[in-house]
Amino acid sequence: MGDRGGAGGSRRRRTGPRHSSQAAEEEVRDGPAGPDEGAGGDAPTPDPDKDGDAEVGSHRELSCHRLQESLFSSDSGFSNYRGILNWCVVMLILSNARLFLENLIKYGILVDPIQVVSLFLKDPYSWPALCLVIAANVFALAGFQVEKRLAVGALTERAGLLLHVANLATILCLPAAVACLVESITPVGAVLALSVYTVLSPAVGAVLALSVYTVLFLKLFSYRDVNLWCRELRAAAKAGERRPGAGARMAKPSPRALLGASADKANGAAAQRWVSYPDNLTYGDLYYFLFAPTLCYELNFPRSPRIRKRFLLRRLLEMLFFTQLQVGLIQQWMVPTIQNSMKPFKDMDYSRIIERLLKLAVPNHFIWLIFFYWLFHSCLNAVAELLRFGDREFYRDWWNSESVSYFWQNWNIPVHKWCQRHFYKPMLRRGASRWMARTGVFLASAFFHEYLVSIPLRMFRLWAFTGMMAQIPLAWITSRFLQGNYGNAAVWLTLIIGQPVAVLMYVHDYYVLHHEAATTGP
Repeated sequence: MGDRGGAGGSRRRRTGPRHSSQAAEEEVRDGPAGPDEGAGGDAPTPDPDKDGDAEVGSHRELSCHRLQESLFSSDSGFSNYRGILNWCVVMLILSNARLFLENLIKYGILVDPIQVVSLFLKDPYSWPALCLVIAANVFALAGFQVEKRLAVGALTERAGLLLHVANLATILCLPAAVACLVESITPVGAVLALSVYTVLSPAVGAVLALSVYTVLFLKLFSYRDVNLWCRELRAAAKAGERRPGAGARMAKPSPRALLGASADKANGAAAQRWVSYPDNLTYGDLYYFLFAPTLCYELNFPRSPRIRKRFLLRRLLEMLFFTQLQVGLIQQWMVPTIQNSMKPFKDMDYSRIIERLLKLAVPNHFIWLIFFYWLFHSCLNAVAELLRFGDREFYRDWWNSESVSYFWQNWNIPVHKWCQRHFYKPMLRRGASRWMARTGVFLASAFFHEYLVSIPLRMFRLWAFTGMMAQIPLAWITSRFLQGNYGNAAVWLTLIIGQPVAVLMYVHDYYVLHHEAATTGP
């Protein structure tokens, strides 16, 4: 402050005598700085046009108004609402801190990691889910052997198709049959005290097994398709013609891939060897694809030059931390809310049901967001780093979705790529309309959602199926009638409210089916 004023005074002394009005203007310009300017020099300079300071040296201000809009008016052009966003974040933190403190005062500390570990150690000599996961190798090797024989012409395409269909159908049916028939994979016998573990823990092993088999189904489906396209391209090349369409484009190396070796050498990385069909049919190639964080097979995946140890360590620490956080939030926050939701459902007290639904929406949404980051960023990036898998686009900016369609196209990129490559575009090539192809994609997604929920719980209520199929009219409504921020708000509302509705419906039906049947039974 003193330095700036002193500097200004020295400048005035050096310049010598000036006109009085000019000296007055310089006195204002070079005078002592105010508190804000002297403290940091970051205070914005007032705009003479906006604040009426053009005649600072004048004794009279003849005009201090001008034609302008209020900042909250859309015509004002003002868009800097950063302070309001920060206020919303602070209010969100304070309100949820109050809820969490209320939960602690009412229920005490319910977090118990040992209880989760005990789920897997309840019967250490009977792990049918783990046996199912190990047995999945049989189906992977079966699909591999079929492709080997198709490559050398030992099988006709028709016979190979029948064998692949039988293999893929068994992949979906076997774990479902085991989950429904083997009691130890989904124990519902003696433990019928109402808690979240009577809903979640019985299904843990079955959900894991069914998830592994679902991923295996999608991967082997893609494995079969890409190798078929390669055979078609090879046959077309032998016949002296090119097959137009996606198959040729996918099997043919891109210019970037052909130049990949020289580019890698220029960057100091090891050159990547280009693999062509049928040299890709090896056990190493198969198992690299099975463990890679993608559902779409390629003969030559993009590879990163090295494993970044610090990046990998951060992802592993995130996996550990967010796993514990999810378990703690489920035990501390969701368990009491679900427990207290059964009586309103039983009495059909609609006002209390809505209140329970809104109360469950907050922790459920937090857990879903944490799960998204844990799976799509931490876990998939950790696996990709270990395998040097180069394509790390596991998600896009779904949080900016202004329509339901945009959300489903961007929140789960591995599944979206698979649906587009192996389901949507093939339907279009077979003459289906775009609407019919989209409906088919949602129908397949609804099937797998219900498959992963109903079979582990041994209940077939179709809530997950109905919720997914409801996305079709909802996508049409949001794209046609809601645009911009309104569409984005509608997407967030469906995510926050829709999921707890499905959770409460399944919990209620499970409670009625098992708990009340046990208490009212003979």
